Order: sequence, then C-alpha cells, then structure tokens
Amino acid sequence: MKSRYKVSLAAVLIGGGIVAGSLMNNSVNGASSSGQPGTADDPVVTKSYVDQKIAQAVKGGVSSSSTSSKTASSTAPATNTTSSTSSGTSNAAKSSTVEQTEALKVVDVKPGQKLIAKAGAEFILRNGNAVVYSMDASGAIDITSGTEIVHNQAVEKNHLLSFPREGRGIQVKEGQKFGLVVMVRGGYTVQ
Repeated sequence: MKSRYKVSLAAVLIGGGIVAGSLMNNSVNGASSSGQPGTADDPVVTKSYVDQKIAQAVKGGVSSSSTSSKTASSTAPATNTTSSTSSGTSNAAKSSTVEQTEALKVVDVKPGQKLIAKAGAEFILRNGNAVVYSMDASGAIDITSGTEIVHNQAVEKNHLLSFPREGRGIQVKEGQKFGLVVMVRGGYTVQ
C-alpha cells in the first residue's frame, strides 16, 4: 500500500509540474517584452559605440566629446600625397610619382619603369611578368611562400611581397612588352 501511495504521489507531482511549467512558458519564449532587436527596448550596439566606451574606460572616464573626435580621426581614410617631379638631367622625359597609402591601391607599371617601395610597403603582383629590383644582395620577402626573392629573380603572381627597406621594388621583366598591375599598400615611387 505504501509503494502505491508513493508512485501515485510522484505521478501527481510530476504532472502538476508539467502543467505549471506549460503555463509559465509564455514569459520564457521571448526572453524580452518586445522581441525585436533594434527597438528602444532592445537597441543594437555598434562597434564604434563599444570602441568609444572601451576607450573611455581605459582613459578613466574622459568626456565623450574628446573620445569621439579621436575615434573619428582614427577611422578617417588615409590621405594620398602625390607629387610629380621631373629631373632636369638626362632623364628629363621620365617622371617620378611618390605616394603613401594605407589602403590597397592598384598601380600600373609600364615596361622600362620601376615600382620602388618605401620601407614597410607591401606589393601583390596581379598581372604581368615582374622581377625584383634591388641595389644590394637582399631583395623582397615573399610572405606567401616564406622565401626571400633577390635581385632579378622572378615574382609569382598573387603573392604578398614585403619590402623591409627603402630602395627595393619590382620592374617589368626584360623582353616583355606588357606592363604590370600591382596592388600596393604603403609608400612607393614609380620611376
């Protein structure tokens, strides 16, 4: 008799728990009253807002006006500085273009021209046949393959090249009549 009583009591308690749980399920479904992200009740937080709040916390609660002006200046695109000069010596017909950019920029290099990198610049050869140009024994670092490419060695297409020092670059391979298409990040000069 006692075991029947225990089993029937357990069944009633389990059944009661299921009924009570199903009645309270309405508040669990949405987990919020509105259910729509982006409303006043559930706003969407942007990355710039989070960055601003983190910068505020790191600086010890600096006012939001100074933080937002720094955020706006750091997210502004890098400006390109272009200067063209003509040398007055025997190379009067050649011009040289110097640019500095943090974004990738597509540069066309014609046969006979050299694309010389500033320190820390990165090139990706997209089209054409190129060789590395360098005044010393070292050349460029092919980050994609993990090798060093020395002077007059061929450059593979779609490989990321890094130029740790100024004065090194790439040029059109001798005998080629078509130019190069190169994606550049950092400072460079076309000679």
